[in-house]
Amino acid sequence: MELTLLGTGAPDGLPRPDCPCAVCAAARGDRARAATALLVDGVLLLDLTPGAALAAARAGHSLAGVRQVLLTHPHGGPPVELPAGLPPAGRVADGRVLTLISGHRVRAVPMDSPGTGYEVTSPEGDRLLYLPPGASPAGLPDVSPAPYDMVLTDVVGRPDALARLRATGAVGATTDVLAVHLDHEVPPGPELARRLAAAGARAVPDGTTLIVGEYHAVPDLPRRTLVLGGARSGKSVEAERRLEGFPGVVYVATGGSRDGDAEWASRVGLHRERRPGSWRTEETCDLLPLLARDGGPPLLIDCLSLWLTDAMDRVGAWDDERWADGGERALHARVSELVAAVRATRRMVVAVSNEVGSGVVPATASGRRFRDELGRLNAAFAAECEHLLLVVAGQAMVLRG
Repeated sequence: MELTLLGTGAPDGLPRPDCPCAVCAAARGDRARAATALLVDGVLLLDLTPGAALAAARAGHSLAGVRQVLLTHPHGGPPVELPAGLPPAGRVADGRVLTLISGHRVRAVPMDSPGTGYEVTSPEGDRLLYLPPGASPAGLPDVSPAPYDMVLTDVVGRPDALARLRATGAVGATTDVLAVHLDHEVPPGPELARRLAAAGARAVPDGTTLIVGEYHAVPDLPRRTLVLGGARSGKSVEAERRLEGFPGVVYVATGGSRDGDAEWASRVGLHRERRPGSWRTEETCDLLPLLARDGGPPLLIDCLSLWLTDAMDRVGAWDDERWADGGERALHARVSELVAAVRATRRMVVAVSNEVGSGVVPATASGRRFRDELGRLNAAFAAECEHLLLVVAGQAMVLRG
């Protein structure tokens, strides 16, 4: 099944008309995107983009053979006209199956917001799923009969839709996940590619033609990632974003709860509000059993600096005599156990840690001790990770991976 993406952007396109933002300013050339529209085997047109006939011609195709035009959502944004000679555009009722004279079967998939998704099966049996902007499938079966060959969805705007598809097996290890309906939430170019790769997805320029079911190397998801950053740098947001497209994530909060501390409670509340409702939270510093568990959903550990605080508490590291009399050795043994567990784990792990000591020298001996031990812990943990990020002012810089 041949698929040509006449457009890959949000309904308003990218850049948006009259939008002065930095992302729109950078969306030029092959980074500009018209509203998403798909041409399937030259016979089926899914959604409309401005100048659809010209867009098809630029991609080396014609719309003359189109026998069905289907819409997934109410079309706002720039005016869109149906090219002359095409059949009227319509929608298929949820759950209904439409069989084209070409042999393609189109099933309408209900959404959790206004719109309709379409599952398209070619005469040869290749299957793709196309979802409208800002929507996720509703009423999915607990287990999908088989993974789709290709899924086109709003990865940036609705990463939870991808998580739901993964949970049912509709998206598998070999599914080619394409991000469409791209808007100006993420800068185009390397940053967009980086964020999509973390979700196991990719984007292509307008006019790209692909073969559904043809082998394509899907993004290699790193099993272990460490996200470093200073205070309020956005490191936790970056770590959470990396796992939004996965189901059942276990959020490991190493800070626990602090009775009577309103400021801490506010911080915890903000973190919880950001996290998807399907995630489960465990408040613990006992990381070894979680890392040793074979398989299971991904772990998000936030954060290693609080884990270290607890470990130093346990060995009496704040007391100089206890530190010298075995405390230092005990701490290094605990760190070695953690690092070995990270090396051996088979779970996907994203960990967060603070990057400290870049300029200010702590005024106390205990503060300097913590700074030094955190630096050593970060270095040892990072050595076991395939992917390493440093977040500065909300911007993630890839150090490894």
